Amino acid sequence: MPRHPRPCSCPAARPPSPGGHRRRLADRFPGVGGRGGRGRSCLGARRLCPSPPGRRRGPADLGPDRRRAGVGMSLSPVDAFREAPRVRALAQTLARRVQPGRTYRLMEFCGGHTHAIAHHGLPDLLPPAIELIHGPGCPVCVLPVARLEQALHAARLPGVILATYADLMRVPGVRGLTLMRARAEGADVRMVASPLDVLSLARAHPERVVIFMAIGFETTAPATALMLQAARTQGLANLRVLCNHVLTPAALGAILADDGGARPDGILGPAHVATVIGAQAFRPFAEDAPAGRGVPITIAGFEPVDMLLAIDRLIERLNAGEVAVDNACPRVVAEAGNPKAREALAQVFCRRETFDWRGFGAVPHSALRLAPDWAAFDAEACFDLPDPVAPDPPGCACADIVRGRRRPGQCPLFGRLCTPDTPQGACMVSTEGACAAHWTHGRFRDLPAFGAPA
Repeated sequence: MPRHPRPCSCPAARPPSPGGHRRRLADRFPGVGGRGGRGRSCLGARRLCPSPPGRRRGPADLGPDRRRAGVGMSLSPVDAFREAPRVRALAQTLARRVQPGRTYRLMEFCGGHTHAIAHHGLPDLLPPAIELIHGPGCPVCVLPVARLEQALHAARLPGVILATYADLMRVPGVRGLTLMRARAEGADVRMVASPLDVLSLARAHPERVVIFMAIGFETTAPATALMLQAARTQGLANLRVLCNHVLTPAALGAILADDGGARPDGILGPAHVATVIGAQAFRPFAEDAPAGRGVPITIAGFEPVDMLLAIDRLIERLNAGEVAVDNACPRVVAEAGNPKAREALAQVFCRRETFDWRGFGAVPHSALRLAPDWAAFDAEACFDLPDPVAPDPPGCACADIVRGRRRPGQCPLFGRLCTPDTPQGACMVSTEGACAAHWTHGRFRDLPAFGAPA
């Protein structure tokens, strides 16, 4: 092969010169890079041919009307929900709407809301009368240590590959052991991004048993169900599931039954969960709840405008003394949810009689397990997994944080023994954990250890 590619027949192309491959691209091809414009390749050419020199066209070349309309410019679908003028206007509306001398305690149920609120700095825009408290909508955070110990036991079984999501890899167990540490000690633990990766593992290793540590609310459970249906269709008999899928309505019921002072005045419902189960699933905890037990619930998206609109609707309901479910994210949430996803869940799973949650203890009918027809894929039925008594690490306040009873900065370990590098509890590990959000977005400055007033 010649040292230099054969030049094309384009008259604008320069013949190659010795040593030219070591020279700057702009020297070899005027007009390529810099202000000369973007180079184009001629049909059949083996080298880049320069385009005629000239300034690139951009938004400045459009008329003011076309720029204002966004013609010729790329616009993300979420940009409209992040516009600063709309955010400021909503914040001013909230400041006018709150009643003097009243405090509004609103719970963001989902850990995704917690991170979005911290990321966009919404607490700094809200009036002091509105207090946002964290909820249990982080599946890794509410998973009890005993279930993690089962995964650690399964990972050490001979001939087993344990697959799970990244968030679970660094959650500490009873003696501080994590799945990542178990992998370093010889266990075959794989990190996956979706159940499709688990199917690929099972196909690639037919001689071994692949156990999927499934976790999540109704958002991830349909993907697990579809994975199992595909495994049965493809004849993958070496796939097992250690199911830890939990249910949002049961958690809402446990929150509203709390008599320990953490009961919120209103709840921001997670829109991604509502896309599956529908807005109707939240009504038993609002207008259909027994007298005095329901609270207003507004289903909210995850952009600043979404959340401020939902908060504004909750404040309006509370001021009027009304209890109802409102859908502030109608672009994705329907009243009945996603029928196909719900059908897949009904075919593969059934409800457990009870399931332990961190912070709540045993909650009836709050989690899913594989239905009897799918017992061949159930890791709990196929293996003798232990059910140990596994308390949280001493001093860790994750159990109170997921119930809204304490804030991350009120945990004695936060920012001292518990940091992202040395997490002591799941709330600091998970990307949806309240402690991780508090640390990542600078809210840890409220600690005296970081120079803030006590």
